[in-house]
Amino acid sequence: MEDSNELIVRKSWWDRNWKWFVPTGCLSLIVLFGLFIAAIFFGVTSMMKDSDVYKETLTEVQHNKVIIEKLGSHIEANGMTSGNISLSNDTGNCDLQIPIKGSKGNGTIFIVAEKRGTWKYSVKSVYIESSKEEIDLLKK
Repeated sequence: MEDSNELIVRKSWWDRNWKWFVPTGCLSLIVLFGLFIAAIFFGVTSMMKDSDVYKETLTEVQHNKVIIEKLGSHIEANGMTSGNISLSNDTGNCDLQIPIKGSKGNGTIFIVAEKRGTWKYSVKSVYIESSKEEIDLLKK
């Protein structure tokens, strides 16, 4: 019988585990990046929806008899608000498009405003999709 004193070379952790570690690490980075982008998106969207311009205009639309006649009752936001709003102390500007729906149809609220202490609206209107009509909320 021969005495065998062979040296057994054990593979390093990386050599044994790279096949599962690399795809898992890459997938984790992609998921984290996606979550980061989603957090930014929902943060910006909620900032727009929490603004006083958004809330006041939506409330005004919900109580406007002409718009209720065109879109029906229970008018609410419908989908993703787009545009931008920027505030700095008592100044800022706003350009928003808010999709809305009622029991009879859909529409879009358009708001363009500038803030210097209080909001001054240059555009505040509702576009009714079914009749292609625009209702100016600034005209009383």
